[in-house]
Amino acid sequence: MSEKPTAAFVLSLISGILVLLTALIMFVAAGLLSSVSGEFPEVPGMPYPLELVGTWIAIIGVVGLVFGVLIIVGAVLIYSGNPGRVKTGSILVLIFSILSLFTVGGGFFIGFILGLIGGILGLTWKPPVRQEPSMSGLPQV
Repeated sequence: MSEKPTAAFVLSLISGILVLLTALIMFVAAGLLSSVSGEFPEVPGMPYPLELVGTWIAIIGVVGLVFGVLIIVGAVLIYSGNPGRVKTGSILVLIFSILSLFTVGGGFFIGFILGLIGGILGLTWKPPVRQEPSMSGLPQV
């Protein structure tokens, strides 16, 4: 066993980065929608104005940013190597990876998968067992 759950950390970190990247793309999309909304005042068949759609996309992007940051925080906790923090970080990564699937598509969906794997690896990681120094060097009585 390794000192720290490195694989769980790396997978969780990549997951958080992908979720953040997806949220940033949503911000760009929201900005584009708001910039063209004046060009097309009414789109036939569109039940909502483009400004409202852009606002909702921006709100979802903010939620995605929060989820991505919390996944990265969980990854850092996993890398601490402290068994209590590793478990807490793994639970954070699992919860917010699942929630990111419903908001920002889980970071191109692969972020969701990597977050699940990283969180599960963190939960199943066992700290190395410290062996007591043996007393074999002492003479036998």
